[in-house]
Amino acid sequence: MEENNQDNKRKDNRFNFNTYWLYGIIIVILLVLNLIGFTGNNETKYNTQDLHRMIEAGDVERIVVINERLANVYLKRSKMDKYPDLKDRFSSMKGPQFSIETGPIELFAKSIEDLNAKNGSESRVPIEYETKQDWLTPVLGWIIPIFLIVMIWLFIMRRVSGGSGGAGGQIFNIGKSKATIFDKNTKVSVTFEDVAGLDEAKEEVMEVVDFLKNPKKYTALGGKIPKGVLLVGPPGTGKTLLAKAVAGEAGVPFFSLSGSDFVEMFVGVGASRVRDLFKQAREKAPCIVFIDEIDAIGRARGRNTFQGGNDERENTLNQLLVEMDGFSTDKGVILMAATNRPDVLDNALLRPGRFDRQIAIDLPDLKGREAIFKVHLKNIKISGDVDPYVLSEMTPGFAGADIMNVCNEAALIAARRNKTAVDLDDFNAALDRVIGGLEKKNKLISPEEKEIIAYHEAGHAICGWFLEHASPLVKVTIVPRGIGTLGYAQYLPKEEYIVRTEQLLDRMCMTFGGRAAEKVVFGKISTGAQSDLDQVTKMAYSMVSVYGMDEAVGNVSFYSLSQDQFQKPYADDTAKLIDDQVRSLVQSQYRRAIALLTDKRDELEKLARTLLDREVILKSDVEKLIGPRPYEERKPYEGHAEETAHGGKAEEEVTTG
Repeated sequence: MEENNQDNKRKDNRFNFNTYWLYGIIIVILLVLNLIGFTGNNETKYNTQDLHRMIEAGDVERIVVINERLANVYLKRSKMDKYPDLKDRFSSMKGPQFSIETGPIELFAKSIEDLNAKNGSESRVPIEYETKQDWLTPVLGWIIPIFLIVMIWLFIMRRVSGGSGGAGGQIFNIGKSKATIFDKNTKVSVTFEDVAGLDEAKEEVMEVVDFLKNPKKYTALGGKIPKGVLLVGPPGTGKTLLAKAVAGEAGVPFFSLSGSDFVEMFVGVGASRVRDLFKQAREKAPCIVFIDEIDAIGRARGRNTFQGGNDERENTLNQLLVEMDGFSTDKGVILMAATNRPDVLDNALLRPGRFDRQIAIDLPDLKGREAIFKVHLKNIKISGDVDPYVLSEMTPGFAGADIMNVCNEAALIAARRNKTAVDLDDFNAALDRVIGGLEKKNKLISPEEKEIIAYHEAGHAICGWFLEHASPLVKVTIVPRGIGTLGYAQYLPKEEYIVRTEQLLDRMCMTFGGRAAEKVVFGKISTGAQSDLDQVTKMAYSMVSVYGMDEAVGNVSFYSLSQDQFQKPYADDTAKLIDDQVRSLVQSQYRRAIALLTDKRDELEKLARTLLDREVILKSDVEKLIGPRPYEERKPYEGHAEETAHGGKAEEEVTTG
């Protein structure tokens, strides 16, 4: 073992050569050569006047002019003691002892000749002229710019093509697939045990797993497995997790990539990557190819023709359609894809023979959320009062990702409170954090505003308490949370398939409770009901123009037709009728809320004053203050065994400033 560890250390410490080191060495060599070529023997403190004095003194032996610009001066060795600063040059080299710039060569030569004529023939200093070819300067002038241009081009190409690592990272591999491959060396560890709340979807994909394990079982009877399986559902419901579980259960190679990995700025790259992906898949068959967010390349063609005829995304989609038709089902290559926008996909992609099967992955119901909580609670140290069923009741409409976030937040809150285990109080705080946002205890609110907020939230609570079809109250708080949230009343909505007219009317009346309370108590209204008005308006228009719940408008629905922003699917008279009926419906529920709170004024005062003192009131506190709710609350799924998949996140009536 020690020898192996030492070998591994040697391998780790071994120098890894990189191409950038080569570039650096070349640059250093060129700079050194350039420095040598330009410095030469010019390092001297002597000038032309000093040379003239040396000639007059008879110290100069000869002068050699190089390329009519540089004069190399050779002094007589007998004069060495006269120039102590040049002794090194006398002893180490034959010369020259120093060099100077000549300036205009005609003037320089004339000045030397005048000095020679003055000194006489015996002290004459000869001038020699030489021409030397300076090859280094022009060569460097060409090489360095070209080298820099090539380096910049390579750097840009590496960035554009997605970095230097992985397939497709180099400029010459830009057409290669960027899929991440999980095979026997990098086996997928996710199994169906890690996927909870998706029982129906797991049954669908189990057929895919069984085919990959026993393909002859189906082909012997003439059966064909679907070529493509499309997972459709809201974000966070576990589409990608389910695809990984299929690969983990089947034990086959798993190609994973995103739809955006095919899109590139270069024309033809997306189609090339699709071809390379299916080529690799055929070589490793049986296998699974998973494309996440396929709507990035699978959008319906021909919608944005103004952008140009040669659309790279459409070319990529065309190649994907061809490849899906090209490989047969008995090859063992199965394409899985996931999207939360199936409405924008091209019809050719969804036809039988390509994505034959669509598996809907909806938001989990009560039992599904309980199973998901059990999976995530395995990794958390919880106390005895934490019940997954209770947590699932508290989180209607939560997806798997939301539940994981709640569990993580609860663990962080418990750690912040220095607890040894996560209890139910931590989960309640985590739900407040996820639903309402970060608590802002230090937010400065004047006493007058705080009183308005307290009566506003108490109005919501009183209306919900005394309306039969309102959702059960969970808590009321005036503690500011999130962005612009000054307080909220949290309810626990029932999970229902259908909603009746009287239920919608009660919910509208409950939503108006905040503004109605302000009107009853203060005789004035504020801007705090902006969120409430938005909810009521949308609900009223849905009742009148979508669900056909208004007698005057009739049993008509303009939902699918009204999606066109440029054309109304009804006449102007119908639009006026819809607006009038919506306004009448909204005003009737507002007056109903005012009448209810006027009748329950004492209960409203008790609740508001308690809120001002304690800031947070739970359902049990409301029962102590104003008595039990007059309507019997039936627990979810009580009296029947059917399971529902409809529901929204825990409702909250928010007061915004």
